[in-house]
Amino acid sequence: MRVTLTDPLSLIPGFAAALREQRARYPAPEPAWQPVHTVYVPADAFGAGTVAEWGAAASALLDAHLPDPATLAELFEVSSRDLAVAVHDRVAGKLRTDPVEDLRIDFEDGYGVRDPAEEDGHAVAAARAVAEMRDAGTLPRRWGLRVKSFADGDPARSIRTLDGFLTALLDRAGTLPPGFVVTFPKVLMADYLRQFARCLAALESGLGLSERTLRFELQVEAPQTVLFLQRSPETVLDGEGRLVAAHFGVFDYTAACGLPPHEQRLDHPACDHARHVMQTVFAGTGVELADGSLAAVPATDSAHDVHALWRRHAALIRHSLAHGFYQGWDMHPSHLVSRYATTYAFHMAGRARYGERVRAWRERRAADGGVLDEPATIKTLTAALSRCDHVLGEGAPGRGGAPAGGVAPGR
Repeated sequence: MRVTLTDPLSLIPGFAAALREQRARYPAPEPAWQPVHTVYVPADAFGAGTVAEWGAAASALLDAHLPDPATLAELFEVSSRDLAVAVHDRVAGKLRTDPVEDLRIDFEDGYGVRDPAEEDGHAVAAARAVAEMRDAGTLPRRWGLRVKSFADGDPARSIRTLDGFLTALLDRAGTLPPGFVVTFPKVLMADYLRQFARCLAALESGLGLSERTLRFELQVEAPQTVLFLQRSPETVLDGEGRLVAAHFGVFDYTAACGLPPHEQRLDHPACDHARHVMQTVFAGTGVELADGSLAAVPATDSAHDVHALWRRHAALIRHSLAHGFYQGWDMHPSHLVSRYATTYAFHMAGRARYGERVRAWRERRAADGGVLDEPATIKTLTAALSRCDHVLGEGAPGRGGAPAGGVAPGR
């Protein structure tokens, strides 16, 4: 054909460099396996049997208060009997065999400020328990520590706990089991990310670990964090390639916003704003996103109170899923039941619909209901199908899978 511009590339000499930067900053990876939750256990309450104990407690609640698919359908708003049967069977099996997908041994808010010697002792004890779980094959696919925040004014304590834990674990186990990640809370200053990354690099060097073995996840728990995410996302995404996830902290965030206690909830509009900023900043980067928790347990062991807790938790999980957050925090064994029931129902119900729409688009016809999808929507539907497969067990790694970012630690 006849054209007017004979050499358009000469008009954009910086294009190649800009394209390289785009691909490096926004790799837009295909959805990989991501845990549906992170379970937080205070370090002084953690032991080699913790995961099994949580699974047993959740299974007992399921047997006592969710004995059949009909009850599940009513509690979790599952309209199809066949779907309720499938979800009930899957939840029961999950709680027996793999109740916790992601575990954090908590040295921060769930643990508190202790005598230095006491925290040292708990760090070593936690390392011993992790080694025992690794040897027994009970260590979750992803696991790690939540250390204290630099914002508390004592970064040396934060790093000492991490150092002591890793040193004790490597002395005992010889290698760092795959799936390890560190949770870095209350990041009020962007400089803390760079400082923490330098500490991780120094630990790698001192422990003989491969480069970038130690990855971390940022907790978004304050309006200040949301502001620097918006103002300088490049600073956050730099992190020496160590940032793999961002987790929303609902209670610190809503308290910092001045919300009254009864409004400190995941489905508050203030939380929606923070999550949408997180989505905007991390879109296309491969950084995983996770939502926060419900700070409630059943008031009693009665069916009425357990069901009330499950209904509220399920509503929050559905809110997160609708907003594109596919992972959240669980703080009590009862949460495992509502987490898996709600998540499985969401993905199993969507799977057939997503597949039909993708097939219709490929066949150049309208999907059911006359829907004509755009290529961007088809890309989203294909990613959703992949996510369904991972959540439901198709393509998910076994225990000890690679951590976020796919790096298998070595020594």
